Amino acid sequence: MAITRIEPGKRMSNAVVHNKTVYLAGQIGSPKGDVKSQAIEALAEVDRLLAAAGTDKTRVLQAIVWLADMADFAAMNEVWESWVSPGNAPARATGEAKLAGSEYKVEFIITAALPD
Repeated sequence: MAITRIEPGKRMSNAVVHNKTVYLAGQIGSPKGDVKSQAIEALAEVDRLLAAAGTDKTRVLQAIVWLADMADFAAMNEVWESWVSPGNAPARATGEAKLAGSEYKVEFIITAALPD
């Protein structure tokens, strides 16, 4: 099976497709906002990359969510629950981690299936 790299760069690709599975790099929002605005921007980028790969959020298999501070869990979940496709919630894990910079509050790592 071929490997397709979407928006490849020197360090990473924003998405990789292999064997009808799409793997997204961690997606973040603008560092200027709060956790909700960052989550909205990051999930919009997830939508864009999934579309570029030929799929959408109804086919998300797994989500890994990193929060800089677990105190933001409820606020992030408000955004997540309005974004996730009803009846298609993926397997998900959420943890606290130091992100790439102290201004970042949330990062989403998504794995999705391509349509049959």
